[in-house]
Amino acid sequence: MTAQSEINIGMVGHVDHGKTTLTKTLSGIWTDKHSEEIKRGISIRLGYADCIFYKCEKCMEPGCYSTEKICPKCKGKTKILRKLSFVDSPGHETLMATMLSGAALMDGAVLVIAANEQCPQPQTAEHLMALEILGVENVVIAQNKADLVSKEDAKKNFDEIKKFIKDSKIADAPIIPIAANYGVNTGILIKAIEEHIPTPKRDLKKKPKMLVARSFDINKPGTELDKISGGVFGGSLKEGVLEVGDEIEICPGVKVKNGYTPLTTKIVSLSAGGENVKKVTPGGLIAIGTGLDPHLTKGDNMCGNLVGFPGDLPEATDKLNLEIQLLKRLVGSKEEVEIKPIAADEALMISVGSTITLGIVSNPKTGEIILKRPVSAETGDKAALSRRFGARWRLIGYGIIK
Repeated sequence: MTAQSEINIGMVGHVDHGKTTLTKTLSGIWTDKHSEEIKRGISIRLGYADCIFYKCEKCMEPGCYSTEKICPKCKGKTKILRKLSFVDSPGHETLMATMLSGAALMDGAVLVIAANEQCPQPQTAEHLMALEILGVENVVIAQNKADLVSKEDAKKNFDEIKKFIKDSKIADAPIIPIAANYGVNTGILIKAIEEHIPTPKRDLKKKPKMLVARSFDINKPGTELDKISGGVFGGSLKEGVLEVGDEIEICPGVKVKNGYTPLTTKIVSLSAGGENVKKVTPGGLIAIGTGLDPHLTKGDNMCGNLVGFPGDLPEATDKLNLEIQLLKRLVGSKEEVEIKPIAADEALMISVGSTITLGIVSNPKTGEIILKRPVSAETGDKAALSRRFGARWRLIGYGIIK
């Protein structure tokens, strides 16, 4: 078993439906670590946790799938199925941008829906639409908190879920009733994930391209100058291979007086699953240690960048021309709100890969949008579009880069 996970699976859904609890039950890691997350009891940043799925070698019960080396049913030995990374997305309505940046890393998703609330809740619908827009089609539904309702109410909620997804791309997705707090039915959920969210085929011969979702200064205050570690990037490699010692480029890079400039550096270290490794391939979450000044990477300053070999990344641009596809109505709203065409000088939130930026529409007819922050993207890439309604941004559609 390698240190690196082979697939990223998102935990998505409405706030307080149990995404972080389910991640903890499966991985043993509580991903809400920021002080404000702990204080408020909700996820604010993207959370990450690695996990290994096992299957009992002789037990044929449905629950023989687990995250344990010893079968919880017959106490026999288990075999490793695969190692994976969970990307735990915040479900609060004001944090849709964070969810969109996380969705760019996902190869599949678990849509968590609470059985004790009517379905769909606003971000249940909005997260599902975001997955469809960004091309994440392999989804398993976890009907959580089944322990809090009667059998009749659980069946009613199940029927609401089936009605909710019937016209979507995941109409045939399995719906697994669970109680994440107690680990009830998680073996059945793991089985569904194994059967319905396969590991994508990876092309290791392509030039490497990594989406940066986090960036850090790992040095503690008072660290002596000769012991300071360089800046660290966290994210996921979408294609190709990276090795310690490789020269890399970070694009669009850092802000300078007249715009942004790419950075080049060497890979000093690579980490996957909490272990140092010599090389990384696509799948799972990785960290790259560099020779860059850690001041540049502190506090997620470099989120949204692309990492690859010098000269191989798409040139950064502060202008996009999009073939725009708008939704017919606002997703996740109790009222029937029709989405109007985009207008000149309108401000939109643009999500491209792991980049979130503000854009001003300069030409609605051609889909030309001037960006506040440049992006490194290619023709054919998708950009999720959000419009401000009241105090927050709401998903209204997408554009394909021309």
